[in-house]
Amino acid sequence: MNLQQLRYVVATAEHRTMTDAARSLYIAQPALSRAIRDLERELGMTLFARSGRGVVVTAQGRRVVKLAREALDAVREIESLAGHSGASEVELRIASTPNLEPGLAGRLLPAYAAEHPGVRVHIVRCDGRDAVVSAIRDQRADLGLTDLPVPPDLITHPVERQEIVLISPPGLELPDPVPMRSLDGLRLALPARGSVRRRELDAMFGKYGVHPIVVLETDERNGWLKAVRSGQASLLWYRGLAEQASRAGLVVRSLEPAVRRVIAVIHARRRLPLIAQDFLATAEKGSAA
Repeated sequence: MNLQQLRYVVATAEHRTMTDAARSLYIAQPALSRAIRDLERELGMTLFARSGRGVVVTAQGRRVVKLAREALDAVREIESLAGHSGASEVELRIASTPNLEPGLAGRLLPAYAAEHPGVRVHIVRCDGRDAVVSAIRDQRADLGLTDLPVPPDLITHPVERQEIVLISPPGLELPDPVPMRSLDGLRLALPARGSVRRRELDAMFGKYGVHPIVVLETDERNGWLKAVRSGQASLLWYRGLAEQASRAGLVVRSLEPAVRRVIAVIHARRRLPLIAQDFLATAEKGSAA
């Protein structure tokens, strides 16, 4: 038995298909299947049973998966001790979206680095909230920074509330704050249809009975900004990023009533490495949520 086999077992239990588990670990599916079969023979038990196109964890397998998670967590915690002793550099992986990364890099990381100079922080860049959740579940990140809500199997630590504002090209005659009714017929650049953020915005439009004109649908942040800079559309975005818009000569206005999103550090329901626990303490120390 080895740590690699334990990682394969945990990934298969979380993804419920060996194909998806192998993809998340960047290995070939036959190699993962073979390693799990070898472990099952060594233990003398069946860990997974086929179910439709996927697999389910057996009763015996559930105990093994639980212990495997604990063992992997313990290994990461032992590795993190090196960072506390100053013996060598260790890595903390934080998943974040492009919208929140500037705040992470500008506020949380400098404060953390000042107290933990021996820890290297790797930002796992994610397209959106769903991708942050996947990075946590796939163990590609120790922590995630995202807006809420997230699925209940994850633990959340709110750190701030960010206001959603309207960013527009100059020359648009609107009051500040902008009444929600003024969004009716307004030309907007929006996230792609079907995305979590688009569904939330559509729900807000429905709540206030407004029907903006959709000029652009994309999850590419640069595409949104390009549409606003060219005068084609306005954009609903976080207040924390409004400074960048102001420097570009764009106009930032609040909404009435105000719309705010809770930003949180999230992680799986398992013991965190010490370096991740320390980052949480730093984030909560400066919390404005």
